[in-house]
Amino acid sequence: MNDQDVHQSIEKLVAEEHALLEKGGAITDDERKRLGAINVQLDRMWDLLRQRRAREEFGQDPNSAHERSADTVEKYLQ
Repeated sequence: MNDQDVHQSIEKLVAEEHALLEKGGAITDDERKRLGAINVQLDRMWDLLRQRRAREEFGQDPNSAHERSADTVEKYLQ
């Protein structure tokens, strides 16, 4: 997955998130769960993009970056 692919994944997830949020309080339990899953996947995609950029900045192969598990990225301190 290259940077453009990661960006496209992020954009697709953000569009889906916005569509669900525009419904306001009228979302179903399944949609609420999907929002949670979208947020986790967005965190994973942003993490992957940061990894790729850091590797490139330091002369390493950005393609060696990998998507980390949800548990890993969700436990990062904000």
